[in-house]
Amino acid sequence: MSGNKQITAFVFAGGGSLGAIQVGALRELVAAGEKPDFVVGASVGALNACHYASEPYAAGVKELETIWRNLLRQDVFPATLSGAINLLRGSGSLFDSRSLRQLVTRHLRVERLEDTEIPVHVVATGMDGSATCLSKGAVSDAVLASSAIPIALPSVQIGEHHLIDGAVAGNTPILTAAELGAERIVVLQTGYPCAMQGPPRGAIAGGLHALTLLISNQMERDLKLLAGKADVFVAPHLCPLAISPFNFSEGATLIERSAQAARAWIEAGGLIRPADASVFEHHHAKSAAT
Repeated sequence: MSGNKQITAFVFAGGGSLGAIQVGALRELVAAGEKPDFVVGASVGALNACHYASEPYAAGVKELETIWRNLLRQDVFPATLSGAINLLRGSGSLFDSRSLRQLVTRHLRVERLEDTEIPVHVVATGMDGSATCLSKGAVSDAVLASSAIPIALPSVQIGEHHLIDGAVAGNTPILTAAELGAERIVVLQTGYPCAMQGPPRGAIAGGLHALTLLISNQMERDLKLLAGKADVFVAPHLCPLAISPFNFSEGATLIERSAQAARAWIEAGGLIRPADASVFEHHHAKSAAT
């Protein structure tokens, strides 16, 4: 580690509608005086990271809260007959990305990644499975590329590369943050529905659930890889959690639950003691129904 002040990064993981969880934690981190040197985001975390980087203050977080409290599924996944037909024909994706692009352009104050107040880096995945870090260029293109869940949303071409959801890449945003020079990493995770009453309904809901599991497993693995190389602090996940990442109707509830958990975590020294793999453990009662 260098000097008296470590280079700090906030890392925003993916997780569909569970991205609201990051907003509650972010509110408490800002209230505690935390301000990173840069931020990294993937998938829905790319949207949150770009918005926060544009206005890294309490007022900016409040605006982000308003977005999530009013966000509807059709704002991200607008079902259309043409999308279903194209998918059955073996072309295109189930949902059109125009609604998501409109959401990004309507709510983000900057048009280019390099114009944010603090540096932001967006992680997407190349067709060869490698992580691609976007630090310059159109914010809307970067967010759409990083959020392009296979089958659900179309890939995005940036330059010569066709990019899909950043959460698919072998390197998670935690490793990317370390590669970019972070010595202290604060992870704003989304967690995953650990108390669902049966499997998610529908192919997209099932796919998003699987993706949140993938993200959690990647972070647990990469936390071990970063041991001794960077101090990592992981904001608490919500457990038990029975809300599907395809359900956008519980944004306000997720924000408040997350804020309460993050506040208690900070007060208990969560930003003082680096995390280990135990932060991903679940201890609530389980049964065959859950």
